[in-house]
Amino acid sequence: MSGSGAAGAAAGPAPPAQEEGMTWWYRWLCRLAGVLGAVSCAISGLFNCVTIHPLNIAAGVWMIMNAFVLLLCEAPFCCQFVEFANTVAEKVDRLRSWQKAVFYCGMAIVPIVMSLTLTTLLGNAIAFATGVLYGLSALGKKGDAISYARIQQQRQQADEEKLAETLEGEL
Repeated sequence: MSGSGAAGAAAGPAPPAQEEGMTWWYRWLCRLAGVLGAVSCAISGLFNCVTIHPLNIAAGVWMIMNAFVLLLCEAPFCCQFVEFANTVAEKVDRLRSWQKAVFYCGMAIVPIVMSLTLTTLLGNAIAFATGVLYGLSALGKKGDAISYARIQQQRQQADEEKLAETLEGEL
C-alpha cells in the first residue's frame, strides 16, 4: 500500500512556479496590483464604450475582457459564479513570472494600440504595471557586491592562468 501512496503523490500536480524566488509580500503586491488593474480596466472600459467611435468601443470591450481575465487569474474568489475559475487560477499559478509578465503587458497594450486616448492609457496603466512587477520578479534578486567581486576575481585568475599556459607553450 505504501508503494501506491508514493506513486499517487508523485503523480500529483506540479508545484507552482511562484516559488522561484518571490517573497510572500511581493507575491501579494503582484496580486493586489492585478486586482487594482482589473478594477481600473473595468471602469475605464465602461467609460470608453460610451461613444460612437467603433475603435473606442472595441478598446472598451477589450478592457472589460482584460478586467475579467485579471480577476480570474489573480483573485479567483471574486469570480465564484464562474465554474472554471479555480482551474484557470491553478494553471496560471503554474506559469513562470516572465510568462505572466508577457501575457499581462500584452493584454494591456492591445486596447492602447486600438484607440490611443487618455482613458485607455490610464485604464491600462495598472494592468501593465502588474506585468512589469511580474517581469521584475523574473529577473531575480540582486546579488551583493562581495559575491560579485569574488566571481570577477576568479575569472581574472582563470584568465591569467590561461595566459601563463599559452606563454609557457610558446617557449
